[in-house]
Amino acid sequence: MEIFKIIEPKKAIVPIVISIPHSGTTIPKDIKINLKKRMRRYMDDTDWYVHNLYEFASSLGITVIRTKINRWVIDLNRDPESLLLYNDKRLITTIAPTTDFFGKKIYKSSNLEPDQTEINRRLANYYWPYYKELETLLQSRKREFGKVLLWDAHSIRHKVSTIQEEIFPDMILGNNDGATAHPKLINTALNVLKSGEFKINHNLPFKGGHITRYFGKPENDIHALQLEMNKILYMDDNEINYNTVRAKKVINVLEKTMESLIETIKTI
Repeated sequence: MEIFKIIEPKKAIVPIVISIPHSGTTIPKDIKINLKKRMRRYMDDTDWYVHNLYEFASSLGITVIRTKINRWVIDLNRDPESLLLYNDKRLITTIAPTTDFFGKKIYKSSNLEPDQTEINRRLANYYWPYYKELETLLQSRKREFGKVLLWDAHSIRHKVSTIQEEIFPDMILGNNDGATAHPKLINTALNVLKSGEFKINHNLPFKGGHITRYFGKPENDIHALQLEMNKILYMDDNEINYNTVRAKKVINVLEKTMESLIETIKTI
């Protein structure tokens, strides 16, 4: 089973790697059979089609890695021990989720939910291989260029009341309050994202998940930024179908952002 896919650059490599850890739709049969029928059909917490938005990346020399495994099998953007990323009472799903973002049970019954032995198996088979490959890519770029930027790409429903009552802004750039990337990279990303028609928040309500915080070590010349975006920016209002007209506007600003980051990282 292919657990992740790497999209190699089509031109000269640049020191940027894009990670897409939540767009995977594969659930192994031995796990899928234990999920509620409606859950395994819709997989609501999936970052649907996010990889489509970054298809331009390889033409800029950027390497992309994306998972093929669904986040309900193992969540690549959570702490492996399910330590909390936030302490503001929001609902945060665990490393091997048993509920969706709305708190609804995923499994048919509680006795079918993964125990620690099963969680450890999933970590070994799906989680750590992704991290190992991502680490390999980052270290390779760092050796070649002396520095590297990791861009972790995500999306979320426009409203999730278990996280916050208000509708989410269009996009949220996260860097753990400036701890995971050089200020020049942060400012470049913010300025270009804001140059479009979208409302951009910074570290609110998302500061970057485990991937951003784990890999982002500016003092070691490895920088990391997370972009969370509202699904209705590139999907229909029902958040089920891809909308090419809406997506085109998103792709345009993402491409400009990457072009600017390629130039900025040369200067730090």
